[in-house]
Amino acid sequence: MKIIRNSIFVTMLLFSCLVISAFTQGNGGAGRYYNPNTETTVKGTVEKVTEITGRRNWKGIHLSLRADDQRYNVRVGPSYYLSANGFTLSVGDQIEVTGSKIKFGGAEAIVAREIKKDGKVLTLRNRQGIPNWSRARRQSY
Repeated sequence: MKIIRNSIFVTMLLFSCLVISAFTQGNGGAGRYYNPNTETTVKGTVEKVTEITGRRNWKGIHLSLRADDQRYNVRVGPSYYLSANGFTLSVGDQIEVTGSKIKFGGAEAIVAREIKKDGKVLTLRNRQGIPNWSRARRQSY
């Protein structure tokens, strides 16, 4: 009887961990580190667009942005989200990025909340940094 009780406890514990993990991974990694207090806006030229493959083949877009003689590493969001919103980013594009300056992986980066290009605005996250594509956003209302 004690073995059955322990097995049930372990099963419930593992299930709880899986549920918590599923809810926290829906925000796209860097979004967990979004800090509204460090929000900034920079205008510049896209120097490089990189698609990074993460866990579960999740593909995220990163930019190298040149603005005011500085280079910024910008973490945008999943490539499918940009495509679904008819938004493309290419080398040479003039853009304005509003986002949170953070330290990620030992380097400074900007987690984009909003990108403006050619009069079009792509909103990636709400003001708290919760991504528009995540389950956490749907649960925050």
